[in-house]
Amino acid sequence: MIHYSIIIKSKHWPKRLKKIDRIIQLILKHKKLFNFNKNIIYYCNFVLMNDSLIKKFNRLYNKQNKITDVLTFVYNIKKKINKNEKYCDIMLSAEILAKDAIKNKINFYDHITHIIVHSLLHVSGYKHIKNNDYLIMIKKEIKILNNLGISNPYF
Repeated sequence: MIHYSIIIKSKHWPKRLKKIDRIIQLILKHKKLFNFNKNIIYYCNFVLMNDSLIKKFNRLYNKQNKITDVLTFVYNIKKKINKNEKYCDIMLSAEILAKDAIKNKINFYDHITHIIVHSLLHVSGYKHIKNNDYLIMIKKEIKILNNLGISNPYF
């Protein structure tokens, strides 16, 4: 089971809130493709912010003093009952996402969909530290995006 909330921390997002919520709902309709663990209850916060704020989080938690499009943090909590819980924060910056969409000549909302899919794959356990893992994750992203009607973002 996946529960989510949307938290707005920037003036760049309120007019986009309904569309972002619909995107998240659509993605979660395809949750089987992510291979989420059925014995875990997921609680995800989608934190919609700006470049300045995401840079602060990137510096604080990743020791990188730069802007990024998304940060994904996952916390595991073990319960005594047969269920475990994962809490996650997916932080998105509107400004860099918009710049990247323009630079790559792709629709802004298609780009956000891709980034959310990428982050949710991290939540479900996918990593891309090694090259082979990266290729597996890209293949999974492309498959999910295809199911959402979005073409391969890597070509």
